[in-house]
Amino acid sequence: MTTTDPRKSPSPTTGPKDRPPLVTRPLLLRFISVFGASASFYLLLSVVPLYAKHSGAGGNGAGATTGALMLATVAGEIVAPRFIERFGHRVTLGAGLLLMGVPSLALTMFSGVAWITVVCLLRGAGFALTVVAGGALTASFIPSERRGEGLALVGIVSGVPSLLGLPLGVWLVSEVGYAPVGVAAGVCALAPILSIPGLPEKEYIAGRRIGIMDGIRDRAIARPAVLFAVTALAAGIVVTFLPLAVPSASTGLVAVALFVQPAGAAVARLVAGRLGDRKGSSRLVFPGLVVSAAGMFITAYTSSAVAVVVGVAVFGIGFGIAQNSTITLMYSRVPASGYGTVSALWNIAYDAGMGIGAVCFGVLAQQVGYPWGFVCTAALIVLALPSAWRDRPGARGREVEEAAV
Repeated sequence: MTTTDPRKSPSPTTGPKDRPPLVTRPLLLRFISVFGASASFYLLLSVVPLYAKHSGAGGNGAGATTGALMLATVAGEIVAPRFIERFGHRVTLGAGLLLMGVPSLALTMFSGVAWITVVCLLRGAGFALTVVAGGALTASFIPSERRGEGLALVGIVSGVPSLLGLPLGVWLVSEVGYAPVGVAAGVCALAPILSIPGLPEKEYIAGRRIGIMDGIRDRAIARPAVLFAVTALAAGIVVTFLPLAVPSASTGLVAVALFVQPAGAAVARLVAGRLGDRKGSSRLVFPGLVVSAAGMFITAYTSSAVAVVVGVAVFGIGFGIAQNSTITLMYSRVPASGYGTVSALWNIAYDAGMGIGAVCFGVLAQQVGYPWGFVCTAALIVLALPSAWRDRPGARGREVEEAAV
């Protein structure tokens, strides 16, 4: 049996006069925890490996800390819906912020890989709880008629600290040391807890539960998540290996490219959100993958500065379209009681896709080189296009009929 509820899909014909307000008091309160959690996470994302190396760990030890962070994040996203079911969205969100904040304050109390790994595990689990529980609440605060636009706006709020936090954290370490940066990351996570009591709760937790396995078995939910994972895989490759793929004399080029990619994604999310609300998000998944593949093909020409910048910009646009259209589509296909599961599956696709992409591409690039590795990544996205084609509005009805048999 499918969990699909076509009645939840926003009508693409809704007129501007009929559109309900988007920015409400609950959503504004939610922005506080969105911004704080993202700022805390990204401030320490590059700082923790540096601290591990500073504490005597080698390159492998520093890498293990990031691996522990991502492993705990994915594991936490898997179990988060159970926590939501038992304790509710607000308690789960508060617990996640607490798990992110307290270990950050204590980061420099001890040194050594073992201690730093424990901090990373706790922070990863906390981040998972915040994105799953917080994502489910956020979807509930946004009118279904404007879900795409609302989720794009939330993406911008979380994207700004991610864009600035990475370089800011590293710069602050060089200026003031590790302890103040850890404290700053802790405060960013703990302060938003004060906003949680103002978030509505009870009207969003009633209804039949949809578990992780239910979501995986439902092709209408799982397919957009898998398609997004393919683009997330490519994003992990770009962020990790572009600095290694371009000539060593082009460090300025890498900085520009790594700024252009998320900037393009942010703009594309906003445009995709508005278009999706009017025309239907299912129409945008396929174009998002096409543009992403084109960007990766262009980026493969790593000897050209213009090609690299244009390529990652085009990929960023496609990635932003895929981001917004897939998460909006998944939310539209479940009742409100399934928002936690959708949030978990989409974030698992994001984190696992980026992690798998970084690991597998490293092996592939050793065999064929970086340019051909980018070509292979683009080809992988192309292979996902037939599945995206099936999520077109015309194919959607047939899928519902097949799932009901």
